[in-house]
This record gives sequence, C-alpha cells and structure tokens, in this order.
Amino acid sequence: MLTSSKVQTAVRLLLPRELAKHAVSEGTRAVTKYTSSKAYQRLWEESHASLKELQDQEGALPEAVPSGERQSFRYQLSVLYLRYLGLLRRLDTIYDQMVQPQKRHLLRRLLDSVAGRVLELKDELVRVDLCETHCLDGVLQDLTLTPADLEVPIPKYFQLEQSSAMRGRELMLAEILSRLEPIASEESSPRMHRTKAIILLQSAERARQSRLRATFMQEILRERERDRRILEGRQRKLSREQAAIIIQKVWRGYAQRKRTQQDRRSEMEFIGMLPACDQTEHWGTLSKAALGEEARRAQQKAKEEEFLQAGETIRHSLMETQGPTMKEKMKQQIRQWFTECRTITGHFPDYPDESEGGSYLIFAEKTPEQVNMELEQQLQDSKKEQARSKDKDREKEQQNRKDAKTKKQEAEPMLKAALSKALPKINAGHMEYLSKRKWANAGLTGTLGDLVLGTVGVCQVDTRWQCVWRNRHEGQHPQQSFASDILQEEKRIEVEAEIRTQVDELMRQELRNLRLAVDREEERYVKAPKKMPEKKTGKKKEKDLTLGRSVDSLYEELVTFGLLKKSDRVALKDYVGDCLYLGSTLTWANKLPMPSLFDIRQNMALYGVLRLGSPDIHSLAPLIRSILLVGPSGMGKKMLVQAVCTETGANLFDLSPGNLQDKYPGKSGAQMLVHMVFKVALLLQPSVIWIGNAEKNFYKKVPKEEKMMDPKRIKKDLSKAIRRLSPGDRVMLIGTTDQPQLAEMKGLCRTYERILFMPRPDYASRYGLWKHMTEARGAVASHRLDLSALARVSDGYTSGHILQAIRSVLTERRIRQLSRRPLVASEFLGHLAKLDPVYREDEEALKDWYFKTPLGKRNMELSKNQLEAEEARLTKKRRK
Repeated sequence: MLTSSKVQTAVRLLLPRELAKHAVSEGTRAVTKYTSSKAYQRLWEESHASLKELQDQEGALPEAVPSGERQSFRYQLSVLYLRYLGLLRRLDTIYDQMVQPQKRHLLRRLLDSVAGRVLELKDELVRVDLCETHCLDGVLQDLTLTPADLEVPIPKYFQLEQSSAMRGRELMLAEILSRLEPIASEESSPRMHRTKAIILLQSAERARQSRLRATFMQEILRERERDRRILEGRQRKLSREQAAIIIQKVWRGYAQRKRTQQDRRSEMEFIGMLPACDQTEHWGTLSKAALGEEARRAQQKAKEEEFLQAGETIRHSLMETQGPTMKEKMKQQIRQWFTECRTITGHFPDYPDESEGGSYLIFAEKTPEQVNMELEQQLQDSKKEQARSKDKDREKEQQNRKDAKTKKQEAEPMLKAALSKALPKINAGHMEYLSKRKWANAGLTGTLGDLVLGTVGVCQVDTRWQCVWRNRHEGQHPQQSFASDILQEEKRIEVEAEIRTQVDELMRQELRNLRLAVDREEERYVKAPKKMPEKKTGKKKEKDLTLGRSVDSLYEELVTFGLLKKSDRVALKDYVGDCLYLGSTLTWANKLPMPSLFDIRQNMALYGVLRLGSPDIHSLAPLIRSILLVGPSGMGKKMLVQAVCTETGANLFDLSPGNLQDKYPGKSGAQMLVHMVFKVALLLQPSVIWIGNAEKNFYKKVPKEEKMMDPKRIKKDLSKAIRRLSPGDRVMLIGTTDQPQLAEMKGLCRTYERILFMPRPDYASRYGLWKHMTEARGAVASHRLDLSALARVSDGYTSGHILQAIRSVLTERRIRQLSRRPLVASEFLGHLAKLDPVYREDEEALKDWYFKTPLGKRNMELSKNQLEAEEARLTKKRRK
C-alpha cells in the first residue's frame, strides 16, 4: 500500500527541487480537500442512519398514555429530545462545511426540520413536566452522553446569512446617530491653565527622578554589602574539590526542584486542574482549522453561483430544444381527449380550471368514459352528502355529549403527543437522500374528487427507483460541483410545468372555437368548486396608521426617539453557567430543583434564537410570541436579550416604561407608537422588542412618583399587537423584571406566554463564573488562586456582583503586576463585602410569585398529587 510519505519521496526524487515542492504542496492540498469531503460525506451517511433509528423510535411513541404513566412517557420524550439535539449538531457541522450545492439544499431542509422537531419536543416536555427546566441527568447516563450534549447548537448560517443585512443596518443606524449627536462645544471639555499644566508636569518629572535616584542608591548599598561579605568570606579558604562539591550540591538541588515542580504542573494540566502554560501549538491548530473552514465557505459561494448559472443555462436550453416538442405533444393529447369525449358523450368536455389542476387532470391515466362516470358520480355524491349532513351533525352532537360524559367519568387524564409539522418534512428529506422516483413517465393518481379538492398525488406508473445521494460515490464529483443529470431532470420538470400553463390557455381558446364552429354553442359557464367558508376569528384587520410612509422614514423616526437601539455584540455562550448534575436525585427526594444558569441559557436558545434565526424553523415550531425573564437584579437578563439579537442579527426595540416617558403622549400617541414599532419590526425581521421593568405596564397600583410617566398606557395596544403575530412572523417580545409581585398576575401572564425564573447561581455556576471572568480580564488561573473558596464565599451573590468585584480588583495596574505578584482569593473579599447580596427572603418571595403563575400552579398541584399517591402507597404497604 502506498502511503503519502512514499509518494512525496518519489516526487522529490523524480522532479527538481522547486518543482517537487510545488507538486507536493498542490498534491497535499488536493488530497486534503478530497479527504475532508469524504469525511463530511461519511458524517452525512451516519446522520441518516441515526435518522432512520429516530423514525423507528417515533413510530414506537404511544399516541396517548394515562397520567399514571407520566414518567415513562417523559423518558421516551427525553430520549428523542437528546438524540435530535445530537443530530441537529451534526447536521449543522455538515451544512457549514459541505460544498456540493445540491447536497446543501437538501441538508438545509433537513437542518431546519430537525430544529423544528427539537422545539416541538421541548414543548411536549414542558407540557408533561409542567416546568420550563428538565432534569435529564438520568437519561444522559443511560445514553452514555455527557452534559455537553445538552447544549443547544445554534446553526452557523444564522449569522452568516444575516451578515450583509446586519452591516447595512449598522451603517444606517450609525449614520442616523451621527446626525443626532450634538457637536461638542469647547466649553464641554474644560482646559487647564498653562501654569498649572507646567507645575503638574514638573512635579511628575521630579517624582520620576526621585524614584530612579532611590533605586540607584539601593543598588549601591547592595554592592557594598556584597563586597563586605566577600571580604569576610576570604578568611575561610576552600579547596577546589570542596568548592566543586558545594556548587554541585546547590545546582542539583535547584534542578531537582525545577523538575519536581514541572512534573507536578504537567500532571495537574493532564487531569484538567490547571490550564496549559503554553497554548501556542493549540491556538495554531485552531487558527489553521478556522482558515480551512473559511476557505470552504468561500468555495461554497463559488459553487452556488456556478450551480445557479448552470440551472438558468439548462433551463433556456431545454426551453429551446425540447420546449416545442413538449408543446406539440401536449396539444395533440388534449385534442385527442376532445375528440374522444365528443364521440362518447356527444358534446365537447369542460376544460378543467387552473385551480383544479388544468391539463394535469386530463393526463390522470383515465379514459374519457371513466372521467365522465366520475363526474356524474361526484355530482350524485355531493347531493347525498348534502342530504346526510344534517343527520351527521345530529350524530356528532350526540357523540360529543357522550364523550364529554365519559371524560368526566374517567379517573385519570390522558397525555397525548401533539401532531408534528416537522416529521413529514424530515421523512421527505430522508427519502430524498435514499432514493427518488423517475418523473419521465409519472402521471397523477387519485379520483376526480381528489383532483378537485386539491389532493392529487404522483401516480406510481414507473416502479423503478433511481438512487440519488446514498449510492453516489464521492469520486464522481471530486471538485464538489453540481450533479448535471439531477439538475437537468429538475429543470425539465419546471419547463414542462411552465409550458403546460401556456398550453392550457391556448387549448381553452381552441375549445371555445370548436364549440362555436361544430356545435354552434356559446361559451359554457363552468361552475367553480365551492370553497370551504373561513371561520371568523373575531379579529378585525388592523388599520394602517402610517399609510404612505416609507420604511426608512419610520426607521429613522424610531432611532431619533431612542426606540430602536444598537445592540451590544454578546454571544450566548458568554452567559456562563453549569448544569444541574443532581436534578433527578432531588426530584426523587420530593425536592423541586431550581433552574441553573445553564438551563436559562438553553431556554433562551430554544425560545429565542432558534425561532428567530430562520423563517422555516419559526413556521414549523409551536408559536411562542413573548418571554418574561424574572430574577434578581444582576442576573444578566439584559445580556440575554442582547445575545438573542447578536445570534440572530435581530433589531432591538426598547419599549421600557422609562424610555417612553414624554414620547408620543396621549391615547392616540400610544396607538401610533405600538403600531410603528410592530410595523417596522415585521418589515425588518427578525426583531426583538424589549421591555425592561415589565411589571410597570401591569401595575396593581401606580406609585405617586411614576404617575407622570403613565407606565400602563401601552398595555392594551401591546396585548392586541402581540396576538396578531402568526407563524412565520419572526418578532419576539422579551420582558425583564425583578419585582413581578407589583404587577397584576392575570394581565402579565396573558401577555407573556413563557415565564423563565432566574434564581441565584449555584456553586458549579459560580465556580465557572469566577474562572471565566478572571481569564477574560487577562489573569491566568494558578494554583494560588483558590476558585473553590471564592465560589463558596460568593454564595448569595449574582453574576453581576462577581463581575463587579473582578473589575474592581483586576485593574490595568494589577494586571501588569501579575507576573511578579500572583493573584490570590483574599483580594476579592473586601470588594464582595461592600456589595449587597440577594437575601434568601427576597428570593423566596420571587419563588412564591412564580408558583402562582398558571404553569407554577399546575406544577405544585402535580407535586401534591404525587406526594398523596406516595403516602397512600406507603400506608397500604404498612397495613399489609
């Protein structure tokens, strides 16, 4: 077997020096590109194997289970949720680095569908657990996964596809803000008098010279002391052998201590207790990998442009070469159908309407007699259905009454999985990967009634299967170009559909002429199929209060009034926190575990980032239009809002009561304000509407000092605007509050569909916060800095308190001194002592409020029922 080293050696022996170097370099690059493509192809095949297993597990999921089997049902949902998370992570990696354009299109559909299924399973878990956080440590152990597998992956294409739009909005926002900034006057920056400036410089220079003089005098004193010791030491004379032994002793001791210290450090680095000192090689490897990824992304753009250009070329070629033949063949078939129908029925048939399928209806592999019989049968069936509709309605009413009675009599409610929108798309994508039917001889199947109702399917005329991606060897496309045969087939179908529409118009006119010429019959009125009446939702169409105004003018006005702001660039991963490792243990001990910072970050990724990042994911996922973050001040609520905007490239609108003071006064002003914000947010999706101090919009009683602010004036219009959002509208309302007790519970819970409680960080999260924040400030964690002690001492403090203490200690001067004076834990204690922690009474008050929310009430009721059932079981066991 020839290895790469043998091939390189042969090339160097055969070719001259410079030519050999170039040949080896180009060959290595080509092999690397090919092997990386093979690696992603192999990863894609493994993903579809996992998808096949997940389809089997989805089939085994019960339709409905009694409430007593809640734990087993929850376990099945948790397994599916974790496995879909892993599949989503894998598909995101493949889509980010796969180059072949047609594979990327299929991968994109699969990626969005799997993300939609993850969000559906999350919604199911909330419904079963009656809680926003889930303890999955037991499921992780059964599946041999790590806590890192709980991390929700954010597809990389969210930011890559929004980058150009984000840059355009940032430039526009910066331009507007630069026009609004007043020119700084000379008086705004007071100048120092010349005499005072000279005196200040003189004093600084004299102080510098004094420090140098003092250092110089210390060096002189040290030299004098050294000379004195040398003179005293000359009285004791040593032989050469004695001096050599002393030198060896000192050197060996020093060398051994250094070796011991180095071994101990390498051991601590190996077990992960200390960070690596020299990470140059590590960072070099990461930088090389990042450069490779960027190169593949640039190659993706080039191949996509090549694919689109080739598609247009093939389409024009097919239109010119095969278009006339297709058109004549269709006309001939339709004319033959005219003749056959007139021979059998005595008159020309009615041409199918475009909404019914047009000439597709004619090519349904049916004879004219069958078509005529089905038409007559359809009319008879419709009459019978009208006659039986009243009887069916009565039977349904009686059955509904019986069902209501039986439901009341049932002792246990049933848990049932909701119908999935994402699963059909996942199955379709998986089948497209496995194989695809030939379209050349395919027709349409189904009865005439199916065609009229729009439920036409592809007829299984040709039973042969054409493998598309599963058995297509990667060597067929070493340059990762498009597959021309598949592209030509797809474009042929598009051309045929376009030509069929044109032929339908021509043949309708020809049919009219035939009726006039042969039957002397005027144009026959064809009754259009009845449409099902739409249900009245009771919602009135919103009146456009800004009709005639452009989006740019509305955008500029909102920026001018400070309602549309520039979001700070914060990644969601910067919200540091560790997961809860003993959640299942606490649950089994009848103790309700509190959510960790890790759980909060995951919920924001699921509810905010994934839904706003893609319109396809948003339309597939259960509709969630608003989130409320409840927690003490300093927990990073605003940081999470900015992280959602950063990860999705969303606009940030600020409707906080303090920001609305003296803006758009009056009732009409509040309507105009909410209308403008939601109109611009919908036109420039994705968008985040943030309301800080959200409790003020729903005050039970407005304080006297805030009556001039009128914080409740947008309450009614805000609720109406939120209810108008539908699937596909990537607009999210996010509220933050640290005093929800001041608000009306009913109005607050009606406006915000998801309420996320944020308690104080636990020990594991505090340890991670201290480590991450000190390293972010430039301090390398050493064995002298006891992070565990800091995590224990900071119990009761929030993330903001820890960050404030670190900033107070790690000033620029202290960072420069770290090489001489390492950081110790005691330096932070004084600054922590000056801060007020979150007292247990305040946190308990927030917990009590949370358990009064609708979801919290149901959770407490479930816990109470489980405790009663457990006590009854133990009592029965004791009696036996």
